[in-house]
Amino acid sequence: MEGAKQLGVQLSESQSSQLLCYLELLNKWNKAYNLTAVRNPEEMLYRHLLDSLSVVSWVKGERIIDVGTGPGLPGIPLAILFPETDFTLLDSNGKKTRFLTQCKLEMELDNITVIHGRVEEFQPEQPFDQVISRAFSAIENMVNWCGHLVNSKSKFLAMKGLFPEEELTSLPEGYTVDESHALDVPGCDGERHLIIIRKNG
Repeated sequence: MEGAKQLGVQLSESQSSQLLCYLELLNKWNKAYNLTAVRNPEEMLYRHLLDSLSVVSWVKGERIIDVGTGPGLPGIPLAILFPETDFTLLDSNGKKTRFLTQCKLEMELDNITVIHGRVEEFQPEQPFDQVISRAFSAIENMVNWCGHLVNSKSKFLAMKGLFPEEELTSLPEGYTVDESHALDVPGCDGERHLIIIRKNG
């Protein structure tokens, strides 16, 4: 997969096959369930798959939750790349979590747990190492609604378009921006950024 190479992501043959299988499932289910506004399979490759893979260098830990995962973005592509990591994919939309469950079964992704529900009501047994999301319109909401999922060693990975300068000025007390990275996603027009935040103390 040429786009992954451009991102510096090394894929095994089986990982490439799984990623393409996921795209096929997404395209097939999207026709009936309207899982994403992106209809063109080639556009799905760039805007969904490669966008998800663009954060691979910063994904670390044994337990990661993708909040507001929608049809599994970035959670499923990352779970394919990190088979030893446990990924929890959470979404409040039943159609989307049914699709995720189907992906888990068809692709035998044993490192995925699908949760249908609202993040504010989800109580994990132990904290996650990372909380990742493409879904939040404001970083302030991400840390406020997901603060109970982490401890002081955990990180929030917020995937954004334009650099969210205004959002960061309203970051609640007790949270610090650790890193920010401009992402260059092959085939994607427009800016992409990753903001990494930690909870103090």
